[in-house]
Amino acid sequence: PRRTTDDAGSSDRRERRDARAARETAMSQTGQGAPTMTPEQRDAAFAMAGQEMEYRVELFNKLVGACYEKCIDKKFKDGELNVGENSCVDRCAAKYWESVAIVGQMLGAQGNAPS
Repeated sequence: PRRTTDDAGSSDRRERRDARAARETAMSQTGQGAPTMTPEQRDAAFAMAGQEMEYRVELFNKLVGACYEKCIDKKFKDGELNVGENSCVDRCAAKYWESVAIVGQMLGAQGNAPS
């Protein structure tokens, strides 16, 4: 079954983007790349980093699940991937990351569009 993105996912991406922008603004205010952050800003940056890590782990787990279902023989005849499975996983992962990049670009364009 194919999974679709829900509004909560879009909201999470917007929050990550907004937090990233706030972090970049805080860093650029010093002019030297060494930000002077308040404790609240630092806490927000750490929270953002945690959310970003969770998002990356979720993306990776979805990639593994999708490519496993598509490419790996469920009979486990060998301890290693055969040539066909290896090639399938390689193509599957490349297509998955390409589609993630396209969706990210589209969401970024929507977020930057004038209201």
